[in-house]
Amino acid sequence: MIDRPQYLRKLDAWKDHDVVKVITGVRRCGKSTLMTLWKQRLIERYGVAPEAIIHINLELLQNEQFLEYHKLHEEILRRCALANSTTSDRRYVLIDEIQNVPDFQKTLDSLQARGDLDLYITDSNAMLLSGTLATLISGRYVEISMMPLSFAEYWNARSDEGLTMQRAWSEYLHDGALPATVGFPGDATMLHDYLDGILNTVLFKDVAARLGVSNIASLDTVTRYLFDNIGNLVNPKSIADTMTSMGTKISPPTVSNYVEGLTAAFIFYPVQRFDIKGKRALRQERKYYAVDLGIRRILCSNNVRDTGRLLENVVFLELMRREGDVFVGQGSGGEIDFITNGVNGRRYYQVSESVRDPNTLERELSSLRAVKDNYPKILITLDDERPTSHEGIEQVYALDWLLNEENI
Repeated sequence: MIDRPQYLRKLDAWKDHDVVKVITGVRRCGKSTLMTLWKQRLIERYGVAPEAIIHINLELLQNEQFLEYHKLHEEILRRCALANSTTSDRRYVLIDEIQNVPDFQKTLDSLQARGDLDLYITDSNAMLLSGTLATLISGRYVEISMMPLSFAEYWNARSDEGLTMQRAWSEYLHDGALPATVGFPGDATMLHDYLDGILNTVLFKDVAARLGVSNIASLDTVTRYLFDNIGNLVNPKSIADTMTSMGTKISPPTVSNYVEGLTAAFIFYPVQRFDIKGKRALRQERKYYAVDLGIRRILCSNNVRDTGRLLENVVFLELMRREGDVFVGQGSGGEIDFITNGVNGRRYYQVSESVRDPNTLERELSSLRAVKDNYPKILITLDDERPTSHEGIEQVYALDWLLNEENI
């Protein structure tokens, strides 16, 4: 199992607080493994007796009988009662893929009302938090958004293979960052079949089935369009117009429905534009970034290996891990790739594959210079050079920035 220290620290912080810990993320990003790691941590670090931990994975056939909320509730209480009475009265309940149980929120509400259980659940579809669960336990849950491996996690997992950092980076962009892909580097057939299987499961089970989509071909086309246009401003009408002009007639509301389903399944992350001068989010076009570049390559073929855009996608996901909300900046000097407003305050980021050409450097710096405030401004590139300051704007090497242990 690949260690996921960032997420374990979040679970440490929320342990024994009276909120349901909801771990969300795309399929196979490591949620079930995190549950296993957390179970080990409870035993080894906190001294919790193994029998006081009730762990049920609802994707396993052996647990199919618990896909009914009454039976799931009864099984959890049965296991709680079997725990050794000499241990602490506190019980830890870990449930994988809770969304597979219709009306699961009734089970959670009843269990939380007891007061002696610490609840952890995983979910592969964000609709869980936008629907009945959020309404039922409003203010009594915390979401821990999980993603595939960061480059730092990927490098740590493969650092004993004798790879150079640049080779690892190239394979990270090509193979993607889902944890299981580390297990078969170099086997192109296995990698393709694995990623294709995940994509099909997400499209058919997590999107089409939940939305009642019958036209799978149109859903597939919208998915390809978003993958092809990561980092570009788009809206449902522009997507519908492009698809219609290419012979696939589709309405903007249908596109909007598909896009909502794809983002709910964590295949894409939407990013709003932020008016820097007006200090408000703009409700027009959005940008979309892919959760995994390996899945993108499988669907779109190798014709979309634009290193600059791939770098931008990786930086976006890293900012999501470190800072939380991320926006695209719109200022008087032009667009700024990303704005964050995390615990350490606002930061501005520009991303470019290379700025060794003076004209490119000036273009990237001009948007940041136009912002007249004193918040940090960072230019991230793949130029392997020492950090440089351009009148207060810090230029950093992307791989150094991604591997900065202070931010992992």
